[in-house]
Amino acid sequence: MENFIFYQSWTAKIEKFLSLEMRDNMKKELCIDTFINTIKHYDIHGGILHSDRDSQYTGEEFRTVLSEAGVTQSLSGLNHYYDNSRVESFFATLKKKLLYRISTYKMKRDDVKSIIFRYVFIYYNQMRVYTSNPGGLPPVVYGRLYEEDSPLAA
Repeated sequence: MENFIFYQSWTAKIEKFLSLEMRDNMKKELCIDTFINTIKHYDIHGGILHSDRDSQYTGEEFRTVLSEAGVTQSLSGLNHYYDNSRVESFFATLKKKLLYRISTYKMKRDDVKSIIFRYVFIYYNQMRVYTSNPGGLPPVVYGRLYEEDSPLAA
């Protein structure tokens, strides 16, 4: 099972994945560890983490970790299936463009994980055309340009 931290900077609308953990279960520890890995590398204090209402996200331990990091939790509304449409769309694309095209059932789990990591952190974050960004720039490229041009970057 995979667990992604999908990050959207609301100032520049730079969307990219910051952290990814994959395990054979979807227990609360997976979500907590993914979040902790994210805050080790990125300052997201004051940010908002949006998730669905699964128990691993609504449990006290996960909420405590978010609170201690200064991150506000935003939960999908009951029966509001479109709240996570951006992430659901990503997973559909990942399956259609990558996973359904290779025989993952014949591969070792670590090999599949490696393929997914490369897709997320190399292709998705750094190479894909992103139509919401000027010139269709990939998120990482657009983020660098935004930071250089931002008066806050000084």
